[in-house]
Amino acid sequence: MEPLKVGIIGLGKVAHLHAKAVLHEPLTQLAAVCSRNTDTVDTFANEYGARGYTDFDAFINESGIEALCICTPHPAHVHSAVAAAEAGIHLLIEKPLASSLQDCDAILDAAAKSGVKVAMVSQRRFYEPCQRVRRAIDEGKIGAPALGTATILGWRDEPYYKSDPWRGSWEQEGGGVLVNQAPHQLDLLLWYMGEIEELFGYWDNLNHPYIEVEDTAMAVIRFKNGGMANVLVSNSFNPAIHGKVQILGTNGALVSVQTDGGQMFIPGMAAIEEPPLNDLWTVPGETDQLESWEREDTDYFKTINATEHYHKVQMRDFAEAIRDDRPPLADGSAGRQVVELFTAIYRSQRDRKPIQFPLSSENDRDDFDGRTPS
Repeated sequence: MEPLKVGIIGLGKVAHLHAKAVLHEPLTQLAAVCSRNTDTVDTFANEYGARGYTDFDAFINESGIEALCICTPHPAHVHSAVAAAEAGIHLLIEKPLASSLQDCDAILDAAAKSGVKVAMVSQRRFYEPCQRVRRAIDEGKIGAPALGTATILGWRDEPYYKSDPWRGSWEQEGGGVLVNQAPHQLDLLLWYMGEIEELFGYWDNLNHPYIEVEDTAMAVIRFKNGGMANVLVSNSFNPAIHGKVQILGTNGALVSVQTDGGQMFIPGMAAIEEPPLNDLWTVPGETDQLESWEREDTDYFKTINATEHYHKVQMRDFAEAIRDDRPPLADGSAGRQVVELFTAIYRSQRDRKPIQFPLSSENDRDDFDGRTPS
């Protein structure tokens, strides 16, 4: 099989991780990149040995790319994704899949009609401690998942929001902590617990007066399997503390992963400084494994550049999914479920009531799912 010809659109900080992942993976080659800024295109293309385009139509129709990494701001995902899907190009989209359900549905409908694969970047699924939690659930070690928590006690300061002009606005970022930072933990919670039946939530801006969007959100969830969960995600803890996902099973056993410790990863600004770890584990017969797992995962962390490594692992999964005609591990459906979850939190606060699932897009309102005044 010839290497998959990959393009990248949106050449900001995270695009460098995608370029390195494409170049590292034998199943892929970086063919072309696209941005409206000529200087940005030239610099990026020269750095990574790709053809540069400022004309989007030419990029899609003339570059010969077979897959596209979408690294633009969230509300802009839909335009390039739909056009690429209609041209028969597979999609790897930075989280979240989109900023609205309407955009998600447009992307997935276009992909279904053309038969292309869609994957959402959720590299934490590939963390060894996160995989360990999933295996424990699949192997029945905790019974059935009964109670989950997804927590981010993080911090973003004013220089972070000023680092790119789109950050912190409803129109250009699409939301705050729910849309930008939380999708990783929300995706893991859904991967472990299953489909949601009902959600009640709140959001607010506690200590970031210089941005429009929320810095904190919380929710209580009932799942279709009868399980429950609590979500608390925030960029208001200075200094940042951690990000965690914990799952309690019906047999009373708890499995937990600290996905992020201290200052969380920010592309181009902060690296992953602490290894992801299973911080709690009460599976019968395995309670004495934590120490050896921590040593194993910490030693492995020292051998890799974690900021880049897991993007490379996901790139491999994406390329293999196309080659083998199977769904990627974090596919488009999983991406929509994350957007559905955070959309329900916005709507719940607006409507002051629990939100029933599944959710449809709201095409008859102009309040951005309750995020902005109508």
